[in-house]
This record gives sequence, C-alpha cells and structure tokens, in this order.
Amino acid sequence: MRIDILTLFPEMCERVLDESMIGQARKRELVDIRCHNIRDYTDDKHRRVDDYPYGGGQGMLLKAEPIARCFDAIARQQEQRPLFIYMSPQGEVFRQSIACELSQMPGICILCGHYEGVDQRLLDEYIDRQLSIGDYVLTGGELAALTITDAVTRLLPGVLSEDKSFEDESHYNGLLEYPQYTRPAVWRGREVPEVLTSGHQGKIEQWKREQSLEVTRRLRPDMLDK
Repeated sequence: MRIDILTLFPEMCERVLDESMIGQARKRELVDIRCHNIRDYTDDKHRRVDDYPYGGGQGMLLKAEPIARCFDAIARQQEQRPLFIYMSPQGEVFRQSIACELSQMPGICILCGHYEGVDQRLLDEYIDRQLSIGDYVLTGGELAALTITDAVTRLLPGVLSEDKSFEDESHYNGLLEYPQYTRPAVWRGREVPEVLTSGHQGKIEQWKREQSLEVTRRLRPDMLDK
C-alpha cells in the first residue's frame, strides 16, 4: 500500500513515521509512505502557498493550485488514482471501521490543512473524503494525518506479528478491550482474576467477552447503542 501526505512540514511527519512499528514497516517495505512539501509545487519565488480570502475574514487560506499540482504529480506515479482525503474539523469522525476500509485500498493521499482552511474549489474538484480525528481544532493537519497513517498501517499484512494482535483491541469489533494483566500474579495485594490462570480457554474467552461488554457499558455506553 502507498500513503502520500501533502504537508507544509514534511520533516515533522518524517520524524514520527521513522519511529517504532511504522518505521519498521517502512524499512521492511510493507508500506510505502511519502511526505510531500506543498511549497515545492508553487511558481511563487517566495514559495507562498496561502492568500487572503475573498469577502474578508480572519486568517489566510491555502491556495488551490499548489495542492492540485502536488496531487496530480502523485497520481501520475500510480496506476490507479489514490483516494484523496482532507483532514478537516468538518469531516466525518475517524473510526476503526474507516481504518479497516482504507487499509484495503492500494493508495490514499492525505492533505494536511493549515491556517483557516483550503480554497473550496480545490475541495470540490479534488477531495474524495473529509475526515476528522475529533471535535476540536489543531494548529495543522499533520498530527491528524499521522494518526490516520498509523491506524491504517498497523492493519496491513505483516506489520503486526499476527492479526489477533489488533482483532482483540478496542473498537475493532465495536467494543472496548477487556482488562489485561501480566506477571506477577499478585501485585500490591491485587491478584490476577483466577479465570485467567485456570488454563480453561473456553471460560477465558467467555470472561473476555463479558468484560468487554462491561467496560464498554461503563465507559462508552454510546457504543452499545450502536
């Protein structure tokens, strides 16, 4: 899978993407992640990518042309046009089900917003989907784009040691994850639940399911309603 990130701060993204599990996946060529500086696609000698909005208002807007040029260059490198995603507070809230959906695609392209947003004509002409990582506003779309990239990459074959690693996690099956414990069996007077040391796999799986339901009911009852 290929993931392209359009940003004003490619170095910031690269520092994160070269670390931990995602960095290892890149080195093993399990995923192809590329960061592109939008400023490289402007014909302005000052590499300016923003301008004042028509009609007045606060702040600046990202111009359409540099972004369009950047995406066009990326699309020409691939057999199939990648899905173009814009990280926006107005977008659909990102969920695990969306991460699973995106992980099945050959390529996605993520635009990091800045300032007061992007020229609407670019959104109308190019953007396929708008996503948000929550109901709040960040100074830029880089952290949001990195969140999407991380969530999608870890679902790709070979990135985790086995699929079970993420299939048991919170949100994957619509529930929060059950409590987990490690050694020692007793820590500061608190014991590991007896069923987990019983060796009876059927009872253990039943306990995990019951605990997932209980944790979800207590912490995220809205998920049970769905």
